[in-house]
Amino acid sequence: MAKKGRILSGMQPTGIGKLHLGSLLGALSNWVEMQDDYECFYVIVDLHSLTSEYADTSKTKQNIREVLLDWLSVGLDPEKSTLFVQSQVPEHAFLHLLLSMITPLPWLERVPTYKGKIQELEGKRDLTTYGFLGYPLLQSADILIYKADTVPVGEDQLPHLELCREIARRFNHFYGEVFPLPQAKLTKAPKVLGTDGRKMGKSYENCIYIADPPDVLSRKVNSMFTDPEKIRLSDPGHPDTCVVYSYHQIYSEKKIKEIHSLCTSGKLGCVECKKSLSEKLISSLGDIQKRRQELEGKPERLEEILAEGARKARRVAKETLEEVKEAMKI
Repeated sequence: MAKKGRILSGMQPTGIGKLHLGSLLGALSNWVEMQDDYECFYVIVDLHSLTSEYADTSKTKQNIREVLLDWLSVGLDPEKSTLFVQSQVPEHAFLHLLLSMITPLPWLERVPTYKGKIQELEGKRDLTTYGFLGYPLLQSADILIYKADTVPVGEDQLPHLELCREIARRFNHFYGEVFPLPQAKLTKAPKVLGTDGRKMGKSYENCIYIADPPDVLSRKVNSMFTDPEKIRLSDPGHPDTCVVYSYHQIYSEKKIKEIHSLCTSGKLGCVECKKSLSEKLISSLGDIQKRRQELEGKPERLEEILAEGARKARRVAKETLEEVKEAMKI
């Protein structure tokens, strides 16, 4: 069956490397579904991780391994998709350099996530570096080096993709039609809150990780922020403002009306509600964690997957870079 198009997407090996439920529900589940219909390139973007975690790279290799384990355990298949590490395909960096010569500085400064991320990490590290400012340009190089025509994104990433399209247009205007203009594939992503009620994110230390064992899952669920007005069991709850209920909307769809009714009528206590959610999460992640444990004992296989992925990716990337250099007469 002919493929619908070529996809490029990636994830950073930051923090502890392991991926959280936001990554699973917001991206990975969609990636797995797209494997049969698209030619997929999924990249662990270790160069991107340097834009904010440049001061300590001691855990990068281990983090790459953790990301790959999560990818494979949720169902990404190296027989269907090309899985690789960004730094093992140097054409990414070369194209990034060439594109930096034609990209106006204001284009990078106006990206909404630039100032937002600086504010989020204020006081934790200095992000006034070219690498951080140029993050969206490197992201554009990642996409264009494979001539990806489809990029799965959430709405918050649309400005990055539009920048990529502008850079491709500018290059094509100067040197001839080399790059296709990548189209967004908006992915369905439920809103996944962290245990404290904010957006789930490693920098907030509020994550539930795919690899969290049952006892850790239960402990994190028990620590979740709930309705402060529900003090006694008989007090009516306000589920629409409760973090625990937001997870039930994802994992207890068949019983969500019942849970809402019992909570608002004062017939469901927070302890029981959290216990039910813990059981749902443990059951949902059970098979994934089993596969992960099996893969952890096969380090040679993990290396083989990344090496083969890099070979496949470089074949495509080299062809594109040669075309770019020929168009630029260099």
